[in-house]
Amino acid sequence: MIPSNLIEATFQQYKTDLIPVLKTQDSNKQHNFVYLMPDEDHPKGHTVLLDLTPPPDIHYKIYPGSSHQMNVLGIVIFSATMGLLLGKMGERGAPLINVCQCINECVMKMINAAVWYFPFGIIFLVAAKILDMSDLSTLGKKLGWYAVTVLTGLFVHGFILLPLFYFLLTRKNPFMYIRGLLQAMVIALATSSSSATLPITMKCLLENCQVERQIARFVLPVGATINMDGTALYEAVAAIFIAQVNEYELDFGQMVTISITATAASIGAAGIPQAGLVTMVIVLTSVGLPPDDVTLIVAIDWILDRFRTMINVLGDSLAAGIIGHLCRKNFAPDKRGSASGSCRNTNHGRNMENVHLTEVPLLAGKDCMYEVVGDTVVERPTVYYNICQV
Repeated sequence: MIPSNLIEATFQQYKTDLIPVLKTQDSNKQHNFVYLMPDEDHPKGHTVLLDLTPPPDIHYKIYPGSSHQMNVLGIVIFSATMGLLLGKMGERGAPLINVCQCINECVMKMINAAVWYFPFGIIFLVAAKILDMSDLSTLGKKLGWYAVTVLTGLFVHGFILLPLFYFLLTRKNPFMYIRGLLQAMVIALATSSSSATLPITMKCLLENCQVERQIARFVLPVGATINMDGTALYEAVAAIFIAQVNEYELDFGQMVTISITATAASIGAAGIPQAGLVTMVIVLTSVGLPPDDVTLIVAIDWILDRFRTMINVLGDSLAAGIIGHLCRKNFAPDKRGSASGSCRNTNHGRNMENVHLTEVPLLAGKDCMYEVVGDTVVERPTVYYNICQV
């Protein structure tokens, strides 16, 4: 996770090599076994001595090695740590931030130029992959089960786990809350973009779910950028599916690597349609799977992308509801204070003569005129004019 050499991490990653070491056997030890072997000359059998060689004693020693693959997880952890530290440095980290922004802008311009050729490239990649398939029907069945697995995982996460967390933290009915988000979820299903759904999600939270405006304005933009739980689930399942298609067995460590890399890569995914295919290459590279096999899931990714975007929007909205419930005490005094303040102003409006100067800020909500005489404030009646007469 933490590369020792950042430059080397761009084309190599750490690998544990197991070297077998043969332990020498003691030559004095012999294992003799006696068997009775009948034959023509000895029908009752005769003794035969056999000296059996014991199996070799092999021990494995662990040596550090490397494989010619990018250490994506290490680069992601380093980049995230560097970004957090640069943000805390303030003005001293501004020059390096400007350099990174310039590099990012230059790379984005190069990508925008290459995007115009993507449709042609994807067509030929998919065509080449189809021609390489020996049994197209078998792969079609595998893709069908892959789609069912992704949809089942999204359903369990979005409509069982997330509502359960909402209920445990707020003690409220989560499905009544989700009912107010139906319009945003339909828009997410139609547009396949959490960023495009953001205004509708904001409207549903403010009008239907009664979430505080400050919380909705903070949680939703942040969630649309980094809270891609549906995308993380999809990328993990897709990486395992590609490994099974290639008959590549994943161990427990590689499973953990896929989970961490998919979560970290989904944070950097853009809120646009099919942005998960870009970060999918990072997940495949982290465990040594061929990135070209991402074309296997392109055929059905457009429909799965709509459902995982809907789960992303649902997760952002439920997070806003949980934060609104936990922070409700911070907003309630302001409302009570403003309401009681207006009542105090109307009560004091009847007798406001000879008010001390230090109490003037308490009367700022009153629609009237004041005249300062020495250390006292004298209320004067407000004069209203008719614009038509003027």
